[in-house]
Amino acid sequence: MNLFAKLKQREQEGTPIKVGLIGGGKFGTMFLSQVARLPGIHVVGIADLSPSAVQSNLELVGWPKESYAAATLDEAVNKRSTHVTDDWRSLIEQPEIEIIIEATGNPMAAVEHCLGAFRQNKHVINVTVEADAFCGYGLALKAKEAGVIYSMAYGDQPALACELVDWARASGFKVVAAGRGHKWLPHYRHSTPDTVWDHWGLTAEQAKRGRLNPKMFNAFLDGSKPAIESAAIANGTGLDVPTNGLLFPPGSVDDIPTLMRPKELGGVLERAGMVEVVSCLTLDGKQIPNDIRKGVWVCIEADTDYHKNCFEEYKVVTDPSGRYMVNHKRWHLIGLELAISVASVGLRREATGFATSFRADVVAIAKRNLAAGETLDGEGGYTVSGGLRPASISVENRYLPLGLAHNVILKNTVQEGQPVKWDDVDIDMTTAAYKLRKEIELKYV
Repeated sequence: MNLFAKLKQREQEGTPIKVGLIGGGKFGTMFLSQVARLPGIHVVGIADLSPSAVQSNLELVGWPKESYAAATLDEAVNKRSTHVTDDWRSLIEQPEIEIIIEATGNPMAAVEHCLGAFRQNKHVINVTVEADAFCGYGLALKAKEAGVIYSMAYGDQPALACELVDWARASGFKVVAAGRGHKWLPHYRHSTPDTVWDHWGLTAEQAKRGRLNPKMFNAFLDGSKPAIESAAIANGTGLDVPTNGLLFPPGSVDDIPTLMRPKELGGVLERAGMVEVVSCLTLDGKQIPNDIRKGVWVCIEADTDYHKNCFEEYKVVTDPSGRYMVNHKRWHLIGLELAISVASVGLRREATGFATSFRADVVAIAKRNLAAGETLDGEGGYTVSGGLRPASISVENRYLPLGLAHNVILKNTVQEGQPVKWDDVDIDMTTAAYKLRKEIELKYV
């Protein structure tokens, strides 16, 4: 509980944590808006395919132009300024940079960036959870082999949920379930970038003002992102996932203890020890008060009468039996909280969550009838959405991971609602992402 004090100390000593950021989009910009006011962290460089867009975003969040005018990374190190470039390799090769933040949102590129950073002895904070969902365990093992840290991004829901699970276990509680909230109705599964803002609750003007990417936000709405983040939570905590995908039961925060019990006790879970997502809408589309849409939660069990009595004595909201309760963080602030990961990794050499196993996977599910010859456009697009499955089932049935369903051509027709399989696509087998995924399948499933 003293990260800020330690950051101030690093500042006073003249040894700030030196960071390189790959990807200057929404998440990265949110981080940059905060880091400018923090001691002890120096963003040496920012790499993006569009340096001019990064510069525009820096101006948007109030960075003085001279603060990001360094002509080279070496100059940025020496002058405590920032260099903006389109060359991500220059960041990972710069010897003074300690931590690479991968925030491109492109899972194929993210795997390459992470592996490259490990080879250069750099710690990695991976914002691109799409990559973590299909090969995060492999990335964690590669980091361990290299003697560096691989971490989830604090501020995103997986890291926050992992923190709550760790709180519960370190306190001595049995974890029954954990997860996040969402706004969900079954027909959202078919949403596209053309329909996302109507469902999301923003106007096109608000989306434009915020420089929001409709494909990225549609990945949240159509169920892909909840599946991706639930996979990351499961792989980071050792919890299991539903056999046939997320159920999205509707409920308020106070409903969670009743919902998140095994079925035989009146809940929705196949068994204790699961990941799930709670919807903020009733099945007829009405908003539920006191929802958890933007937050995360953990459900714990009082497995002795003493603990049950403690819940009662301290007026804890529980299920009707008095044995199940929830702790939660109602809001997550995305990139505005990312400095917690930077401080944790840079000061304590401790990740804010990482995959400890390969228990969960996210498979590509056809949004509509797909014809041979069509090109899949990945999460949030027009062709597929993400479905959460146990990794053992996904691998056994040769389901195509959503993270690899980008710009690949179908060889076979796939019916709406059916998973796409490896045999249905022509895919580049030379990429780092493909090779790492296949290595994980062969070794750990």
